[in-house]
Amino acid sequence: MSVYSMTGYASVVASVPDHVSENTEDVDTPVSSRKNAAGSVGAELRSVNSRFLDLSFKLPDEFRGLEPAFRDLLTATFKRGKIELRLAPQRAGDTAWPQPLPEQLHTLARIEGMVQNWLPKAGPLSVNEVLTWCRSATPAAKLEEAALEAVKQCVQALKDARAIEGKRMVAVINDRLKQLRELAGQAGPLVPQAVQRQQERFLQRYQEALTAVGGSVTPEGAQERALAEAAAYALRIDVDEELERLKAHLDEIERLIKKGGEAGKRLDFLIQELHREANTLGSKAAALERTQISVGMKVLIEQMREQVQNIE
Repeated sequence: MSVYSMTGYASVVASVPDHVSENTEDVDTPVSSRKNAAGSVGAELRSVNSRFLDLSFKLPDEFRGLEPAFRDLLTATFKRGKIELRLAPQRAGDTAWPQPLPEQLHTLARIEGMVQNWLPKAGPLSVNEVLTWCRSATPAAKLEEAALEAVKQCVQALKDARAIEGKRMVAVINDRLKQLRELAGQAGPLVPQAVQRQQERFLQRYQEALTAVGGSVTPEGAQERALAEAAAYALRIDVDEELERLKAHLDEIERLIKKGGEAGKRLDFLIQELHREANTLGSKAAALERTQISVGMKVLIEQMREQVQNIE
């Protein structure tokens, strides 16, 4: 299963099919004018990161009734992200006249008769007025059908775009995981080295103190005291537990991104845990090398956080 980003963009245009003229005896009418597109519906989806699924719709009045259907399409596909849907109908015909349907002409004639009965002085409709009305009267069902098709295609296109972005993010995260493992491997061996150096310093200090007090403390006692101080120091700077937890978190992150699906919230929690372990390593740093490793880890973890915050 893929890992999906919450950011993406997609746009689709679906045509509104026109009717086919039933007046087949009119041989002077070109075939292209008997069957063509009555317009189109453009769908546009924009998606950014969000803690939850947040949907917003920018719809023309004729598509308001379809909002529940659009919402169902989006919630069935996406689980997180702030997603905005825009629809823009475009009727054909600023340059091309439609072929009127017989039922349209019958309806228009009936309405014209009713108006003339009420208003005897009303003039008859011109051909231009009839064609203009037919052009603006594309059946609502056809527009809605095209709108639904446009949104379906756009949802799939957005899903594909988010999957492509997700693959890129996974590649970045895997690279940072590799670097973090390398730094963790470098941090472990530094502890015995630091303890050895500190033990030597303690022993030298007690020997100096032994010389200063004129032998009131035996060499064996000084050495025993130095070893005890070194042991206590080793406990204070020991990071084996922190490194084990850090490696466990890295393993879990790797498992989640391989599994795919809705991993964003779990990954975000693990990033927080990684940051906590890196801070502890820094607080227990007894040498410049350990401090540098801790800082390097924090940089890598922050880079991972930027990617994880966009994962669904």
